[in-house]
Amino acid sequence: MSQHTAYKKPSQAAEQSELIPLLRRQFLHKNLAVFRLCPWSYSSEVMCRGLESLPITCLERAKELRALFGSLLQKSDHSSCGQSKKNDKLRLNEVNEPLKWRESFEKLLSSQNGLCLFRAFLVSEFSEENIAFYLACEDYRTSKPSKLASKAKKIYEEFICSDAPREVNLDHATKAITMENMQRPSPSCFNLAQAKIYTLMEKDCYPRFLKSSMYLDMTRRTG
Repeated sequence: MSQHTAYKKPSQAAEQSELIPLLRRQFLHKNLAVFRLCPWSYSSEVMCRGLESLPITCLERAKELRALFGSLLQKSDHSSCGQSKKNDKLRLNEVNEPLKWRESFEKLLSSQNGLCLFRAFLVSEFSEENIAFYLACEDYRTSKPSKLASKAKKIYEEFICSDAPREVNLDHATKAITMENMQRPSPSCFNLAQAKIYTLMEKDCYPRFLKSSMYLDMTRRTG
């Protein structure tokens, strides 16, 4: 099982104030294209439009990724002698990308394609709300101060309250602390809840993803 070295479980008081590790805080900014690659990413439009089309879209994206890496592998196998070593190296890095996802959960989430495939896997397991909540928190943290209150309310109603349509698995204490934080919304309002869901995905969902046919099929094409 992969160990996430950047996050160490502190006491509850320290855990609430601790910021999500820098790499994890910045990955959304670095991978803004993931929202174009994955049109089913969290947004108010998705919430209003409904979620009935998510599984089809996610699985179609997974198929596209398998085709993409299969195509890159063929190009690598049939590269011409005159092709530059630089291009060969770039293509090799692309072909081997799925193999890096098993090194750590952090590396999986930091990859645009890895994040898309992982989310497709969660959809197939009916637990897509976990990564959706995680991404919603990432988006919330980088929002303008004037938008924090309204976004916090949407996140709470969508993922946290007892009758939320996509309720995530949070203990009572975490919910209570999050509700208290929402009285004065700040960028760190959901840090504790997000850390709990991150750990859940890392310890439970991520190992199953690495054993899934969805991921293993990808590595057979590239390994």
